Amino acid sequence: MYWIGLFVVGLVVGLVAKLLMPGKDPGGFIVTALLGIAGMFLGNWLAGVFGVAIGGALAGFIAGVIGAVILLFAYRVASRKR
Repeated sequence: MYWIGLFVVGLVVGLVAKLLMPGKDPGGFIVTALLGIAGMFLGNWLAGVFGVAIGGALAGFIAGVIGAVILLFAYRVASRKR
């Protein structure tokens, strides 16, 4: 059940990140969810590195969205056709 919850929250985080960064993305539903899940981990890790205390679900969600935006930007750069 934990993994299903993580996937759902990751999908929501990924969708919010895509709303904040509009444009054409090479990924679909699964890529959005994976970017959201990875963004949650990245955002919370970066908050720890910079000494920002993450307490509560909302702060973790916001950190996840920031991490997902960073990953979405990197994904767009990496998948750009040259």
